[in-house]
Amino acid sequence: MTSYNPESQTLSSHAPDSPRSSQSPPPSGVQGDLELELLGLANALYNLGTTVINDSTKDRDRPGGAKLVGLGANEVVNHLMSIDNKAQDIRTMIPFQVLSDIDNARNPMQLTKERLERAATENQFMNGKIAAIDSYRKLLNEALTLNFPETAEYLHPSQDDIKMEL
Repeated sequence: MTSYNPESQTLSSHAPDSPRSSQSPPPSGVQGDLELELLGLANALYNLGTTVINDSTKDRDRPGGAKLVGLGANEVVNHLMSIDNKAQDIRTMIPFQVLSDIDNARNPMQLTKERLERAATENQFMNGKIAAIDSYRKLLNEALTLNFPETAEYLHPSQDDIKMEL
């Protein structure tokens, strides 16, 4: 769990798949501020969740005390408001598919890895097809040259003819 301390604006730990360590500072400028605010939101949501779980029926009707769930919800709303305000200054476009995958609890890094592996597999498959077609063309040209010797100059052009066409 990544936790965030808004006073010191530091990370106390990081996810194992994080692209940077916890000792490195967030990016400077608006994007760094937004990243810190997102970490604060994650922490506030975590705290709200634990408060809801710990809030039993006997603690809800405390005399004179504010409900802890309401305070946690207000903190989350304040973080969301701050994120919305900071997002107005950011022009980074995020593909809709990435947002949809995140909503469906899929890791974007895993999706990128899967797509790269799929592209590599399709590339290998296509290279195999190209090699098969080249092999077939070579065999066909040899058979045509054997049966129709007059076509040999067209089926096996010399290197000079190839250079002239380019």
